[in-house]
Amino acid sequence: MISEQDINAAHERIKPFIHRTPVLQSNYINQLAECEIFFKCENFQKVGAFKARGAMNAALQIPKDVLQNGIATHSSGNHAQAIARAASILKVPSFIVMPKTAPLIKKNGVLGYGGKIFECEPTLQAREETLAQVILKTKATEIHPFNNEAVIAGQATACKELLEDVKTLEVVMAPVGGGGLLSGTALAVHYLNPSIDVIAGEPSGADDAYRSLISGKIELSQSNTIADGLLTNLGTLTFPIIQKHVKEVICVSDDEIIQALQLVWEKLKIIIEPSCAVPLAALLKEKEKFKKKKVGIILTGGNVDLAKLVPYFK
Repeated sequence: MISEQDINAAHERIKPFIHRTPVLQSNYINQLAECEIFFKCENFQKVGAFKARGAMNAALQIPKDVLQNGIATHSSGNHAQAIARAASILKVPSFIVMPKTAPLIKKNGVLGYGGKIFECEPTLQAREETLAQVILKTKATEIHPFNNEAVIAGQATACKELLEDVKTLEVVMAPVGGGGLLSGTALAVHYLNPSIDVIAGEPSGADDAYRSLISGKIELSQSNTIADGLLTNLGTLTFPIIQKHVKEVICVSDDEIIQALQLVWEKLKIIIEPSCAVPLAALLKEKEKFKKKKVGIILTGGNVDLAKLVPYFK
């Protein structure tokens, strides 16, 4: 179990390398949702996503003699950039396995930090097999996108900051893909204010977390959603935490995700990516559950491939 001390230590460790991101509100969105929403804006984070937290926390704990061989991962984008950035800061190489379908903006981000990309087919099996080959050749240390305790503790620091900045929250929401952010969020709430409900949003086209909570075992993810950051299964570390500490997973369609995305762009005047809009879409879909409550939503990232999104806007 990741302890409260682990989360606090992670926060102190990564503070020199991250932003303490702001919390924003919109009167228009509050009136529409019939509740008070506090948006924790990790789209303003280093690399444009919360992933900078977990990647940095994990990289900083690798022994120097091991670290010199570099760090490696597989990722569709934001964790990939975060690993490349951490490696750049620590002056070691990074080796990133990315699916061919990963957004160009995220590939360019990796290259900008000096990472070396190895492309593969867009399946979990292809990612893992390609990464195993890369590690065999390079002797680099793998930092898994979510199934890693140091990564989870690092991601938990986003919620820790939110709870420190807004003392009156009744609900905290985050999206769920592999579950690194959600499990970290759930643990932060558990330690700091267990009276708060933790609720996840998930795309209907990749609803493995929803199905996993029903079946009691990790279900395989589908890959039929615009929310490209959430196309993966829960991990063996994240699933038990989510089982224990997350109240509910609400699934939403791509149309609902786009509506929430557009709402944030237009009313908060900030750019977020589709995966990031999923919790707000879930809240708006089931407004009665949140009526008159104070809700914190972690806006996870803002790395958008605009060319891919344009056809979705009517």
